[in-house]
Amino acid sequence: MGPYILRRLLLMIPTLFGIMVINFALTQFVPGGPVDQVLAQLEGEGDVFATISGGGSEAGPIEIEGAYQGGRGVPPRFLEELEISFNFARIVCADGFTGIPDLDAEECSSERIPAVERFFLMLWDYMRFDFGDSFFHSESVMELVVDKLPVSITLGLWSTLIAYIVSIPLGIRKAVSDGSRFDTWTSGIIIVAYAIPGFLFAILLLVLFAGGSYWQIFPLRGLTSPSDVWATLTWWERILDYFWHIALPVVASTISAFATLTLLTKNSFLDEIKKHYVMTAKAKGLAENRVLYGHVFRNAMLIVIAGFPAVFVSVFFGGSVIIETIFSLDGLGRLGFEAAVSRNYPVIFGTLFVFGLIGLVVGLLSDLMYVWIDPRIDFETRET
Repeated sequence: MGPYILRRLLLMIPTLFGIMVINFALTQFVPGGPVDQVLAQLEGEGDVFATISGGGSEAGPIEIEGAYQGGRGVPPRFLEELEISFNFARIVCADGFTGIPDLDAEECSSERIPAVERFFLMLWDYMRFDFGDSFFHSESVMELVVDKLPVSITLGLWSTLIAYIVSIPLGIRKAVSDGSRFDTWTSGIIIVAYAIPGFLFAILLLVLFAGGSYWQIFPLRGLTSPSDVWATLTWWERILDYFWHIALPVVASTISAFATLTLLTKNSFLDEIKKHYVMTAKAKGLAENRVLYGHVFRNAMLIVIAGFPAVFVSVFFGGSVIIETIFSLDGLGRLGFEAAVSRNYPVIFGTLFVFGLIGLVVGLLSDLMYVWIDPRIDFETRET
């Protein structure tokens, strides 16, 4: 198993490289940038994207030739200083680069750094897990990621655990009662639940239970109560407060995973129940529960339990951005979304790198769980 794990770990390197190449290339063609954002705010336009889409005023400042779109009417010297501060350009002097952080130095000027060079400089930093500093935060990207990651992991873990706790017993009951009235009406509920988009269900929960138009049962936003209230709570009151706040986000994240897992469990048990060894066990006079949980359960649950990491990743990636934004949870998904809107490139690439790395590691864990649950599976001896 060791060589297989080593191969998978080595394959993560080109995979992460491909992810970063694609996303870095995309950012080169997307209109706007951090410089445009700053200039748009300085010129009172609010958001550079309004200018790009034609939402700004018809009469604007005179455009400087060769400057950013957002830099109309701004002195070229100021643009150069902005580019240097965002690491898009560097200072070059007549006798070579001197490291003088001032364009006023004699015979010194700014020089734009080519995109290819910036990309490889970024990769070199990422190899040392140095994600740089955020353009619009007074923190490093690593500090931001470490600060936001627990929120997203918490949401993903609780959603996955609840989905399994509900789906496995329900799926087993549906398999045993296949074709019954219970199986029919629960299948209808599951199909409806799967068809409802997560963001729409989240908004519905807010309207119904968070004071939108009906009941004020759960808080509207946040993972905990405000700091002044939190400080006065005892440890068990803090636990209750935490679960009170995450109830609606977790339910909204669980809805689609719950439907998929229930049908997967049912179909897996139905396949096993129809096999000959089950019929033989029943013919010997064994009780139905002993046959079901003593013989069928382990084989049927192989694909369900081994898929736990994959379900966690789907919840972690798929729902984090929307759910965190709707419920105002300060997590990694929301951080990445806000970074994309503001063109905060270090944060964009840092969150993508972390998302990609977590996805690859969890994929490896998923394979290892297959082997742990059923030792008959051996990835090293499979034919390629």
